[in-house]
Amino acid sequence: MSNKPLIVSGIQPTGNLHIGNYLGAVKNWIELQNSGKYDMHIFIADLHSLTGKLSADELREQIIKTSAELLASGIDPKETTLWVQSHVAEHSELTWIFNCVTPIAELERMTQFKDKSQQQAKNINVGLFDYPVLQAADILLYKGELVPVGQDQVQHVELTRDIARWFNKKFGEYFPETKPLLTEIPKVMSLLEPMKKMSKSLGLGHVIELADEPEVIEQKLKKAVTATEGGGLAPGVENLLLLLKQFSAQGGSTSGGSDDTLYKKFVSAEKDGSIRYGDLKTELAKAIGTYFEEFRKKRLELLEDRDKLGEILALGAKKARVEARETMDSVRKMVGIR
Repeated sequence: MSNKPLIVSGIQPTGNLHIGNYLGAVKNWIELQNSGKYDMHIFIADLHSLTGKLSADELREQIIKTSAELLASGIDPKETTLWVQSHVAEHSELTWIFNCVTPIAELERMTQFKDKSQQQAKNINVGLFDYPVLQAADILLYKGELVPVGQDQVQHVELTRDIARWFNKKFGEYFPETKPLLTEIPKVMSLLEPMKKMSKSLGLGHVIELADEPEVIEQKLKKAVTATEGGGLAPGVENLLLLLKQFSAQGGSTSGGSDDTLYKKFVSAEKDGSIRYGDLKTELAKAIGTYFEEFRKKRLELLEDRDKLGEILALGAKKARVEARETMDSVRKMVGIR
């Protein structure tokens, strides 16, 4: 066993990864992985995605695509255990045990349940209400010590800590009290409604997918909202500048910009009123297209060799299952069902 702190995190396979997913989670996972300071566990949260509206065929295909996109982004299966959540049955079993120690009032105050209910008003199911308990099981099944999150996700980590305490108090000390690994996460907004967070649920025109070809990126950015009523920096412009800062420093500009030179140029132009939004969108499209050029090639290669992709996920599930079974052997004895 490694003495490194264990990080556990996951992502739902509800659509192709977009730049909000990348800057909000995936990029950070890769940096943590490459630091060599942590044991990394990343899973495809397909059980969580059952609370949504994907058909069985859509979900099967999206699991494959999400896996390929994580690997193409830089998740290394030699350094990070990567698997599909449902391939380790112990996630569901531990969730039920945690359900039996979690007060319903604690779930009723979870803010994300209210947000998700508004997004799918015709499908407010028990899974949507209970998913924070499954999330706690996802983490504690592996005795996860750290979960990389932004400030808006701290509530879920706090619930995980509470569930560990409630279990430990009733059955004996066993689970660690997981801590949030707070990270600076850029808040990427919708291209068409810049007051809303970028999300696949808003529609494809609102997001830039990592797999989008340069011409698609350019067309989406042409339609991006810039001007709004009132003074000050418009939210749409602020969002485009944020993206330029993130992606142009990586060699995305074709006009000689390096580091954050291009970003500073447009910020200065915005302040003195000389900015041309068409130029900003053109430069941003070039930057994003170039940044993800290698990603698009690797993604295509992985999707063309699904047997290899399946082998990677099977090996990851095998590794995860060893830890999960060890945990559940102990938990079953502690609660009296073995």
